[in-house]
Amino acid sequence: MNPITLIIIYFTIFMGPVITMSSTNLLLMWVGLELSLLAIIPLLINKKNPRSTEAATKYFITQATASMIILLTMVLNYKQLGMWEFQQQTNNILLSLVLISLSMKLGLAPFHYWLPEVTQGVPTHIGLILLTWQKIAPLSILFQISHLLNPTITSILAISSILIGAWGGLNQTQTRKIMAYSSIAHMGWMMAILPYNPNLMLLNLIIYIFLTVPMFLTLMMSSSTSINSISLSWNKTPTILVMTSLVLLSLGGLPPLTGFLPKWVIISELLKNDSSTMPTLMAMMALLNLFFYMRLIYSTSLTMFPINNNSKMITHHPIQKYTFIMPTLTVISTLTLPLSPQLIM
Repeated sequence: MNPITLIIIYFTIFMGPVITMSSTNLLLMWVGLELSLLAIIPLLINKKNPRSTEAATKYFITQATASMIILLTMVLNYKQLGMWEFQQQTNNILLSLVLISLSMKLGLAPFHYWLPEVTQGVPTHIGLILLTWQKIAPLSILFQISHLLNPTITSILAISSILIGAWGGLNQTQTRKIMAYSSIAHMGWMMAILPYNPNLMLLNLIIYIFLTVPMFLTLMMSSSTSINSISLSWNKTPTILVMTSLVLLSLGGLPPLTGFLPKWVIISELLKNDSSTMPTLMAMMALLNLFFYMRLIYSTSLTMFPINNNSKMITHHPIQKYTFIMPTLTVISTLTLPLSPQLIM
């Protein structure tokens, strides 16, 4: 693809969520969502890989359907209130429509069907964009209308997403699908706390991004697409894979790593709001997530194939790409909580 075209595409992808985040007008929010959707479609399509074309089609149909629902809600809201702002809306039907459409864009259960397949069918760096940057715009809208959301509905979405994210990742061997189900589970944690404390949702989102980026960079450096292939990378990039193990433990929320922080504060906040059943279920299902992270660590670090001549040759040519940023990201994603324990106070 032409470099100038790529620059325009990536700039548009960047500006879409920025427009949505900086707007209180539902029309401008919709424009931001559409910009990020239309800009990423050319990156999803690869003429040499039919699977990427299939993934782009699934992504476009799902996102276009969600955008259509948002547009319908926007028109009905303007007809009812005579304004484009949505923050004063009290109609439960319109609020439910917005929540459903944004859940489709985020890949929340039971609207998650497209996310694992699309993430698996696109290049790894595009999968990283889908699971991080593309989540920001819908979550920013939910943040602005969090005081209008029904806690019962968001709790159902949260529990189902955490459950699907945990169970779905158990029988996967493809690393990108595992990260997709991990994203579904993390989105569930964000939805659980959204009606009670939106600021904690933002904290969870920031930590989730800092955990996901180094994981995807590792997959790109080692060219690993499955659990079996990632185990062959030990002789190629041992230092990077040690850092990956720490990031995976942090993704699983194992104390005292950084990933434990959002789970701890979310459970504490839910308990303060007289909700004990929901945090108990969430904590139990988080163990399932930790299990498939531990399985990845076992395949990555604790199983080593015999070193043959080919693997010895590989160690003479270590991968240098992205290594300049990996130590910083690893420290942030694993040691933020141990270095700043006052964050949980």
